[in-house]
Order: sequence, then C-alpha cells, then structure tokens
Amino acid sequence: MPLALLALAIGAFGIGTTEFVIMGVLPQVAGDFGVSIPTAGWLVTGYALGVVLGAPLLTVLGTKVSRKKMLMFLMGLFVVGNTLSALAPAFGLMLAGRVVASLAHGAFFGIGSVVAADLVAPHKKASAISLMFTGLTVANIVGVPLGTYIGQAAGWRTTFAVVAALGVIGLLGVARLVPEQGRPQAPSVRGEFAAFRRAQVWLAMGMTVLGFGGVFAAVTYITPMMTEVAGYSEGAVTWLLVLLGTGMFLGNLLGGRFADRHLMPMLFTTLGGLALALLAFTFTAHDKVLAALTLTVIGALGFATVPPLQKRVLDQASAAPTLASAANIGAFNLGNALAAWLGGAVIAGGLGYTAPNWVGALLAGTALLLAVLAAGLDRRERTAGRVVAGSPRPERAAPAADAAPAPAALHH
Repeated sequence: MPLALLALAIGAFGIGTTEFVIMGVLPQVAGDFGVSIPTAGWLVTGYALGVVLGAPLLTVLGTKVSRKKMLMFLMGLFVVGNTLSALAPAFGLMLAGRVVASLAHGAFFGIGSVVAADLVAPHKKASAISLMFTGLTVANIVGVPLGTYIGQAAGWRTTFAVVAALGVIGLLGVARLVPEQGRPQAPSVRGEFAAFRRAQVWLAMGMTVLGFGGVFAAVTYITPMMTEVAGYSEGAVTWLLVLLGTGMFLGNLLGGRFADRHLMPMLFTTLGGLALALLAFTFTAHDKVLAALTLTVIGALGFATVPPLQKRVLDQASAAPTLASAANIGAFNLGNALAAWLGGAVIAGGLGYTAPNWVGALLAGTALLLAVLAAGLDRRERTAGRVVAGSPRPERAAPAADAAPAPAALHH
C-alpha cells in the first residue's frame, strides 16, 4: 500500500479524536456551561450537521485546486475549529467551534477516499479506504481515551487544545507524504450531481445514515450509561472507550478485507449483527462485564460497515465519484446527528439511559431492509443487462459474442 495512505490516516486520526472525544468529556462540558446532558449532546449533533453541510460544499469548491492543497486547507480549518472550542467562554461559542471543525471532516474523508482508491488496483480499493479509516479507529483506541483522561485530569479545554495540535501534525503529514496530483480530473459540478439520479446511490446513502447512526445512538451517551447504569466509575470510562476503539479498529480492517470480495453479504452480516447487538445492549448494560463485551462488539460491527458502505457509493457513482463520496461521509454524520438527537429525546422523555440502545437497533434494522432492497435492485439490473446483451444486433454477425453478460452484470 502507498505511503500516502499513512498521511491520510494521520489526518483521520486527528479528525476521529475530535469527533468522538466529546463523548468522554460530555458531563464535564455540561457541568462547566451549566447545561443538561441532552443539551450538551448538541455538541455531537452540531458537529454531525456541520459535516453534512460542509462535505458537498467544500468538495465542490475543492475542484478548483489540487486534492493535496484541498486536504491541507481542510486540516487548517480543523485546527481553527478546535482552537475555538478550547477557548470558548460560552456554550454557543463551543458549539460554533465544533461546527467549524466539522466542516473539514466530510470533505477530508470524501476526497481522501477517492485519493486512496485511486492509489491502488481495483481489487484493493475497499482495503485502501479501510486503511485510511484506520486512523479514525486508532483514534478511538489511543486518541479518545487519552483525550478523556486529559479532560478528567486537566480539564476538557486542554483536551481540545491537544486535538488542535493533532491537526497541525495531520497538516504536516499531508504536506510531506501525499503526492501532488493536480486538479481532479472529474466531470463538471453538474456532472457530479448527475450521479444522484441513480436510485442505488440514494439507497447506499440511506444505509449509511441509518446503519452507522445506530452506533451513535448508543455511544453518544456511553458515559452516563456506563456510570449510572452499569456502575462503572468515571475513571473507568477511559478503558471502556479503549475497548470500543479496539472493536472499531478490528471491524474496520475486516470490513475492508471482506468487502473487496463479498460486498453485499458483508453488509447483510454487519447490519443484522449490529441491530441485534444494540438490542442486547439494552439489557447487558446493567452488568459490568456484559456491558463491556457488548460495547466492543458494537464498535466492531459498526465500523465493519464503513468500508463496504463507502465503496458501495463509489461503485454506484463511478462516473463522478468525488461529490458522492463526500456526500456519503456527510450521510454518516447525518445518521450521527439523527441518532444523537433521538437518543437525547428518549432520555429527556424519562425512558432512561439505556433507551438509546433500542433506538439504535431500530435504525440498524431499517438499514438492513434497505440493503435487501438494494440487492434486489442489483439482481434486476443484472437480469436487464443480460437481456440487452442477448438481444440480436443486426449490424453484427456473431451472435455468440452478443450473448456474453454485459459489463454491468459483472460489477459485483
């Protein structure tokens, strides 16, 4: 695998740390600003919505410059946002800092996914994407637990100052290791938007919103769930986040490996397993050991969906993948925002800290239904391709050649 993937993973590490570390310090932030836990959850929702808006906007603007320069600009924006969060004197400014940082998120992973896929052979594209996302999962093993520990020991503002420093390191990594590729050789903006005419693109993004959203319904409120329900101490949350991150790391690598071979069966397995694990978490959260094990499984199954979902969108929008790729990163975070809001709503409604788990199970189960629908549409498209390929063509004298399956039929 090319060394440039390491640079993308470094940037992903910084972004992953700021995205998830808020969950470990959410009670401290809420206490300092004098807001409730569900209100503090808007720091997750606001970040996710910023990704949704920033992904297509900055990706379109990025067509004017080289991908390397755009990635560097995005990491700079990330540093500014986290610095603002660290210095914010009021909750509103803290939220603004989160949104500024989030604007870089979707475009970085969207453009980075295209760069990663272009650097390797076609049969290794999902693996290359998963290696870039490895930085995101390693952040959950190292960056998030360390940031949570720093937040508990030295204050959450120090955590975000350290995250800003990680952004500087990511910026330097991109500058040093990612090759200059020139401006993207892609269709016009109008051509990029044309990819969204395909129903399969929307189905893939729907799976992304609901499937990964299921994970966030649970993990957004993992700190109060583990301390108030499972009975862990606040200090133990750091190690629980390590377990979550370890599951994410392993699931991401396995998801990339198997998605290159059997993409849709991988999605069926991971989405179905995720729905069951989230449903079980409603009950296992009351036991320390079972809660820790279930949390690890949720992390693994959740991130095992990421490479196949991202590759699915790239495949279905292959003629103009850049905007669709970034939009799918936005879809991940739209799911995060929806799930965080729903999770906060059921908690605020008095249903308890485990209620977000069954919300997540419903979201993941619905994503599985969309995957089944997409697979059925695949079969119909392959059948239609064979019919067209087998139709007689007067201008050709070799019907045997015409009987071969159409290229689209061999897509997966």
